[in-house]
Amino acid sequence: MDAEALVSKLRARISDERVLAAVRSVPREHFVAPEQAASAYDDAPLPIGNGQTISQPTVVARMCELLELVGTDRVLDVGTGSGYHAAVLSRLCAHVWGVERDRRLARNAARALAAAGIDNVTVIAGDGALGLPEEAPFDAINVAATARRAVPSALEEQLALGGRLVAPVARGDDERLVLVCRRAKGLERRALEPVRFVPLR
Repeated sequence: MDAEALVSKLRARISDERVLAAVRSVPREHFVAPEQAASAYDDAPLPIGNGQTISQPTVVARMCELLELVGTDRVLDVGTGSGYHAAVLSRLCAHVWGVERDRRLARNAARALAAAGIDNVTVIAGDGALGLPEEAPFDAINVAATARRAVPSALEEQLALGGRLVAPVARGDDERLVLVCRRAKGLERRALEPVRFVPLR
């Protein structure tokens, strides 16, 4: 499968043409191990080491679609991992700050992004659950690891007025995407479809 075939498959669930174009434009092979290059455009998660995975393209695209990004947005990506999700986000906004707890993965993500010619992503090694207060507020926050019971309050606090946050949240065995929107009257939260991610640690 190549990028065009992947996008054709994504059309069954994704209607935002900007998101589909973003997925098409990112060379996913830069973000997987060399031995997995033949599987780079499969619509499946792939291991990247240390118990982490590169997310399934359908899920990446769905989360990007939920964020409703515009070209001027400043975006926080929590659990950057391979850098692939940040790369897709970068095609839809002004700048992405990616936070990854694993220093080796953070270094690899920065290298992969550079190799893919993406220059509007900054990767930082750190605790994503704390967000990045020195760069807040963010117009959008993408969380690519599962929070237990609720989205960390530090992340919600770093969301700009009118901003959107999407994150997987697990309550018991039920793990779902949750969309958080900051309105003038406060935060609105909505649980969406089931997903499966590695834990936010």
